[in-house]
Amino acid sequence: MPNFAAVMQKPFIVGITGGSASGKTLFLRGLLAAFSEDEITLISQDNYYRSLEFIPKDENGVHNFDLPETIDHARFAEHILQLHEGKVVKAIEYTFNNPNVVPKELIYTPTPIIVVEGLFVFYFKDIYKQLDLKVFIASKNKVKLSRRIARDQAERDIALATILYQWEHHVRPTYQKYIKPYKAKADLVIPNNKHFKMGLEILIGYLRGKME
Repeated sequence: MPNFAAVMQKPFIVGITGGSASGKTLFLRGLLAAFSEDEITLISQDNYYRSLEFIPKDENGVHNFDLPETIDHARFAEHILQLHEGKVVKAIEYTFNNPNVVPKELIYTPTPIIVVEGLFVFYFKDIYKQLDLKVFIASKNKVKLSRRIARDQAERDIALATILYQWEHHVRPTYQKYIKPYKAKADLVIPNNKHFKMGLEILIGYLRGKME
């Protein structure tokens, strides 16, 4: 792999956010597939959750993972800065408190495009100020809820009652307070109620132009 730091002054940093189940994961897969590993690196907020003892509980004693304070954003911001400076970054995979999964060591390498993804990447000022392009994936609440139910039941074996509780008490209030207000600050808003094909193509074309 070429010495990126010697080739480029600094990477172009793209921040991508949106509500839970807005389709960010699928969108990111499409974006990453359009570039080689030497061209693009993804660093996700999901690997910067604090340990369970630091996760706040709601009024019913249920852990609420949908709050900014659940994220070690200072470490997240520092790792983004290090990538921005052309340094290799190492982190430990977050395994969602699953004792049966051995966390992997994650190695982030500086590339011409750095994608920073997560619910709160616009909310955290020390991360927001590092973003060169801000992308917001937007979906209607009823669409997001339907997707979340399908995902959590199929992939995480979560009961419907639990999904609906989290949606009503954690997910929706967080979106209204910490995510939706920053939609107006986005450079590009991509609707994803049915598909994001055109928005993805526009972003890929723009990023290819930046690389050239």
